[in-house]
Amino acid sequence: MSAAGVRRVSSRSRKRSFIRDQRGAVAFEMPFVFGFLFLSLLLPLADVAVAGFNYLSAYQALRDMGQRTQYSPPSDVTSSSAVSAWKSSLPATVGGYSITAQVYCDGTPAPCASGTTLPKYYTFTTSFSLSPLVLGSLLCSTCTVQYSERFQ
Repeated sequence: MSAAGVRRVSSRSRKRSFIRDQRGAVAFEMPFVFGFLFLSLLLPLADVAVAGFNYLSAYQALRDMGQRTQYSPPSDVTSSSAVSAWKSSLPATVGGYSITAQVYCDGTPAPCASGTTLPKYYTFTTSFSLSPLVLGSLLCSTCTVQYSERFQ
């Protein structure tokens, strides 16, 4: 190429061409947009997902305990001593969750007393703790999960 074929551009006209050309504006704004989306959408969504997975895991541990109860019920549901012995033979933890078992009778909201009433259903309770990143005030820090089923 000859020297006449090369066109020289002054720094002033180059500056004007950059001002007119706005294609680089998105590249400048993108970190702010991504930061906003990450903090306002993804972190709260992650908190809800962690809470959901923990809840499902705790509920499944309770269902596993309920399944064990269905397949090995107390030998004599009319005897409070047999029910107490059965209750003490249940495992204390299932799937890493400590489980509390209660046996309820004839529609009374309190656990069975001495052998005067028949056990009708059992209730298992467990809890898990959360430490949310963003949704600390909306999600529980210690969540309790309960599962109940009738004796068959």
